[in-house]
Amino acid sequence: MSRILVTGATGTVGSILIPALRGRDSNVRALIHNPEHGGRFVGDDVELAFADFADRATIRTALRDVDAVFLACGNVPDQVAYECAVIDEAARSGVRRIVKLSARGAEIGSPVAYWDWHGQIERHLRASGIPSVLLQPGFLMTNLLAAAAQIGQQGMLFAPAGAARISMIDPADVAAAAAVALSTDKHEGQTYVLTGPAAITYEQVALDISAATGRRVGFVDIPSETAAAALIEAGLPPFAARQVVTVFDQLRAGVQAETTQAVQQITGRPARPFAMFARDYAGAFSTDASNAVNA
Repeated sequence: MSRILVTGATGTVGSILIPALRGRDSNVRALIHNPEHGGRFVGDDVELAFADFADRATIRTALRDVDAVFLACGNVPDQVAYECAVIDEAARSGVRRIVKLSARGAEIGSPVAYWDWHGQIERHLRASGIPSVLLQPGFLMTNLLAAAAQIGQQGMLFAPAGAARISMIDPADVAAAAAVALSTDKHEGQTYVLTGPAAITYEQVALDISAATGRRVGFVDIPSETAAAALIEAGLPPFAARQVVTVFDQLRAGVQAETTQAVQQITGRPARPFAMFARDYAGAFSTDASNAVNA
């Protein structure tokens, strides 16, 4: 049985990917930065490797006897250096496949710094010669969970989204696609833009959350400057706040309005709609039931 190393094992996609791989009878090793996270996040039946992206010796140890790697790292200032280090060590270790979690819009020189970083890493991965698959998911539905408390308490969703149509994707679909790409050789050399089944507006998001929770939820479009100030006040570093606003600038320009069939192409099943996601997470959006809709 091949061994798959999952970096970003406690992240939004990685934490879903591990059980998906186990369901395919894959031998999984989870790269963990904090030993306290351990089995609490990834399960007791998963082999753990404690490593630091900044310490190549620990990466080298984590890659020992690994056949395939799921490459994912948070959007931190050293993301390019960290992921490129994993690629370099994977090449030295004889890894046969890397599936990189990238982003829709990944391109060197992108106005969104995170997308520029992904573009740089993709270029390095291609140059490494390791057979690879690039997964470029669009706007993740779980991003809406950042507003869950506000929705629950105020019954309102605030964002600088305007009438942008966004083909949001459930991270569970990203993980399902990654599980297939990691455990088979049918997709090597491919780049897949992963989307949900439809491009929806934040107005529709509010309607779907309303239907899922039985509470009236409204959407209020706010200026980019107001959004950035609110994010900084909430504790987000100024750079990260500006990047969030820049992403919404791009979304309003229509960069993620088109949908693809990549999820079905890889997994054999259609991508999940946002309405289904909203039902799954209805509890998170319902912290205050005082605004319940009358039947």
